[in-house]
Amino acid sequence: MTVRKNYAPEVLLSAPRRSAALPSPDGKLALYTQSSYSFDTHSRASEICVIDLATGQSVTISKDAKATEPRWTGSGHEVVWLKECENGNTSFVISDATLPGKCYTAGTVAGTVSNLKLFVIEPGKVAIAVAGRVNPDGSLYNPKDVQKPHSSARLYDSLFVRHWDTYVTDQRNSVFTALLQKAQPMVTSRQGRYSLLGFKNALRETKLECPIPPFGGTDHFDIGPTGLTIVAKDPDLDPATHTRCHCYFIPQKDILDMSPPIFRRIRIPGLLGAASSPVFSPGGESLAYLHMMTDGYESDKNRIVLVHALDQAEPSARELMRSSDTKGGWDRSPSALKWSADGTVLLIEAEDVGRGCLFALDLELEAPGPDWRPRQLTKSGYIIDVAPLPTKPNLLLVSSNSLVDNSVYTIVDPSGVAETAVISSLSRNGSMFGLSPEQVSTVWWEGANEHPVHAWMMKPSFFRADHKYPLAYLIHGGPQGAWNDQWSTRWNPAVFAEQGYVVICPNPTGSTGYGQSFTDGIRNQWGGLPYEDLVKGFAFIESQLEFVDTSRAVALGASYGGYMMNWFQGHELGRKFKALVCHDGVFSMTGQLASEEQYFPVHDLGGPLWERQEIYDKWDPSRFTKYWETPMLVIHNELDYRLTIAEGLSAFNVLQMKNIESRFLSFPDENHWVLKPENSLVWHLVVINWINKFVGLPKLVDRQGRDGSAFCRQERRRRPSALRMGSAHLEQ
Repeated sequence: MTVRKNYAPEVLLSAPRRSAALPSPDGKLALYTQSSYSFDTHSRASEICVIDLATGQSVTISKDAKATEPRWTGSGHEVVWLKECENGNTSFVISDATLPGKCYTAGTVAGTVSNLKLFVIEPGKVAIAVAGRVNPDGSLYNPKDVQKPHSSARLYDSLFVRHWDTYVTDQRNSVFTALLQKAQPMVTSRQGRYSLLGFKNALRETKLECPIPPFGGTDHFDIGPTGLTIVAKDPDLDPATHTRCHCYFIPQKDILDMSPPIFRRIRIPGLLGAASSPVFSPGGESLAYLHMMTDGYESDKNRIVLVHALDQAEPSARELMRSSDTKGGWDRSPSALKWSADGTVLLIEAEDVGRGCLFALDLELEAPGPDWRPRQLTKSGYIIDVAPLPTKPNLLLVSSNSLVDNSVYTIVDPSGVAETAVISSLSRNGSMFGLSPEQVSTVWWEGANEHPVHAWMMKPSFFRADHKYPLAYLIHGGPQGAWNDQWSTRWNPAVFAEQGYVVICPNPTGSTGYGQSFTDGIRNQWGGLPYEDLVKGFAFIESQLEFVDTSRAVALGASYGGYMMNWFQGHELGRKFKALVCHDGVFSMTGQLASEEQYFPVHDLGGPLWERQEIYDKWDPSRFTKYWETPMLVIHNELDYRLTIAEGLSAFNVLQMKNIESRFLSFPDENHWVLKPENSLVWHLVVINWINKFVGLPKLVDRQGRDGSAFCRQERRRRPSALRMGSAHLEQ
């Protein structure tokens, strides 16, 4: 039997995706981008829109697929955005939100730039900053200018060789600054037009790289009334084995003329790790940023640093909420900072018990005591961005999502006097997908060391308490990560729930949002404490949730979750499942030496392999392959340089040689994630049909009646043999 579900993968992947909303200078409108994918035309559409914050009505002002990152210029409802050109250049386009379809080009630069940030110096004069790749001579890199070499050889003398999904080249990231300045109109009836002036590489003749690859963006620099601030890795340390960063300030006069800038490094004793989210106060007299303590630990707790006296050669800096035990006075780790409109409050985004919440830290307290903590402003969903409303500075425009709603814009009153007002819910609180918040709940159980473990539970929309449903046990990656009340087009729990599963998404030891000690607890414990948490979680489900049929259970995981699938295979819990799905998982701990960011295994396993061979061996899934027997789907992509494809092939070969039912799915054009819509549709169909097969649920097909196998260009044919050793012939 084959079926199509109302909330099928196609619905998830083709649904509109909306960016955070940016309020206009008069607080009446907000800018955002929206994109969608059509499986009928096999194409993506994108548009720039404005929403009326009073009525919630939206208007499209551009349908140009090459237009991205709209920002208000500060003059009326004028907007600037970036447009990618066919020749690899980037244009700065000006439009008016009240005149859809009318626009002009203020200037074009000879290469690809992104991550547009700006500051309005005065009406008609805007300082901008963008990020782009630069050549060794500091000029903007344009991929169209690269001549194909006669040899494909690569030669390296140091780490990195490759990073995330690309081989490292001579180009690096840099921040460029310029002015958008409006000319005085020659005729009074015509409005003056903006021109792009003074475009330059602000980091030229330095060894600094910003944004920090592979994921850094606007969260690594800011432009404000007094200059430019960036965070960058220490240029004297190997970036593959260190996370140490510094924050720098460059005065405005140095970024608005063509002379070499003066960099003022912010010095804060004891903070030697990664840094992010530098933001200027509204007046520019201060800046705040996030800084970790430990070099080589990318999931260390973020500390908030406040910097004053930016006009001095040595700006003064201090860590807020510092404690004598160096752990910090607040046990949550901020992920992003913003300032209130009056500069008296820091707005903080941080994970908290499975949610991405907004907090406010009052800076005007005359004598902050030992209990000085941020005030929690939101308690549900996951915050994407926040912005003060310019004409109502006591109110905040918040962009967020949840497990059932892919985009929500709300007005939040930090004082708590006014109730939160929903401006727009893109999916109408999930109803557009046939989902509702009632499907989502939480469960807790006692884990390892008697520590409480939290999990999200999602039931089918057609749930009945007198029925039993198979279990889908989803293990998150990281390992320092978490399942949150958050929307995603990858590993979306609702997709599995709507197949007819009760989905349990646990946050075991190592998860973020439950205090730094809980996050740190996974060090030297990869297959230890988290595994014990998951074993106890399964026992809790088995004994306490009568509507869950644990005799028809499946488990799925990616990255560290994929590691755990391989660990399950070699241990007792693996026998509890009818089938497993391992996406881009670790098969051999030694194989992590082929990874790119070597500081990651070195930290989590207490040192390099040659110093910690015993601990690497202790938690190595490949040592327990003699116990493997559960059917497993293995997925591994060729551009995954974090965990190389050899990990997936090794696991699949073991399964095949042991005559364990198994499949291998691979995408040659995907990295650690599957991002392309057509590939993602295949991924979902293959994964869902694999687990459905073993629990007795119907096969899932797309609108054309195809399952995942129909999309694959290659088929596996078994070599006829009495003793099959797992050889699989691939045939076009």
